[in-house]
Amino acid sequence: MKAWLLPKLGSIENLVLADVPDPTPAAGEVVLRMKFAALNPADRYLAEGMYPARPTLPHIMGRDGLGIVEAVGEGVTNFKIGDEAVLVRSEVGVNRPGTLAEKVAVPVESLVRRPERWTEEESAGATLVYLTAWQALTQWGDLPPSVVLITGASGGVGVASTHLAKAMGHTVVALSRGTSKVEALKAQGADHVLDPTDTQWRRTLKTLLNNKKVDLAIDNIGGELFKDVIDSMNMWGRVSVVGQLAGPVPNFATATLFFRRLKVGGVSVGAYEPAESAEAWEKIVQTLERTHRRPIVDKIFPLNDVQQAFARLHAGPLGKVLISF
Repeated sequence: MKAWLLPKLGSIENLVLADVPDPTPAAGEVVLRMKFAALNPADRYLAEGMYPARPTLPHIMGRDGLGIVEAVGEGVTNFKIGDEAVLVRSEVGVNRPGTLAEKVAVPVESLVRRPERWTEEESAGATLVYLTAWQALTQWGDLPPSVVLITGASGGVGVASTHLAKAMGHTVVALSRGTSKVEALKAQGADHVLDPTDTQWRRTLKTLLNNKKVDLAIDNIGGELFKDVIDSMNMWGRVSVVGQLAGPVPNFATATLFFRRLKVGGVSVGAYEPAESAEAWEKIVQTLERTHRRPIVDKIFPLNDVQQAFARLHAGPLGKVLISF
């Protein structure tokens, strides 16, 4: 079969397309013949050696996708050959071969069915970003209708967070660089869209919210913006840290957390056990039904064009970038 191999860590540019042996299913596993796989920023982090995983090299990346069951291992009863299946969070693409290959072996406990009203493409790239958004929104317990600020709102986790937060009844403030995606983000449910490069965005936000502040921030960006996010927080505010696309936070004074009793917590879907992932996924689909929201697909690339697909992901699309088999 064809697969994209990462022979060494250091750069996404190290990926090479090669012929490798087909996988065989162990007990409790199935082999999927892939139809669509999705790219995630975490794939790039792993390739650059910035992710807490040390897979056997050469490694096949790719964490989520949709395929058809081609072979079934011992003890598998809930999926059969010919069934369609979607991956939820697992070690696939992290510490075991992933979905950037024509076939992949997957533990059956890490598979779910495609949501009834979703297309194959919508389902293929949804699980990881929506699970991440769900954890960011729920890790602090039940949150009454509140102001939720989302940085990097046009990315995969940003769009998923917007969809879920709106469905939960929150007021959604989306931060996205420039003005090109303002109307698109409002169409996805954002109540307000602001440009974080505008030095007046916090003052504008204060006016838009009638002097209210942010109760929960979901930060995908880090860097200098993190300090501005902290300054926008309400008393007892919470910050869910998802990523640091802009790099580390420079010269951050922890004293800014003291007097408003702010809490900052990291988000990692790797903390979910398979059963927890499946349970959370069911709740996610049910929550999205309230507003009839579905995942956004930005662009689909053929298997041969994985490098171009990663370049598209790096450029900051609205929605998911997929690979088609």
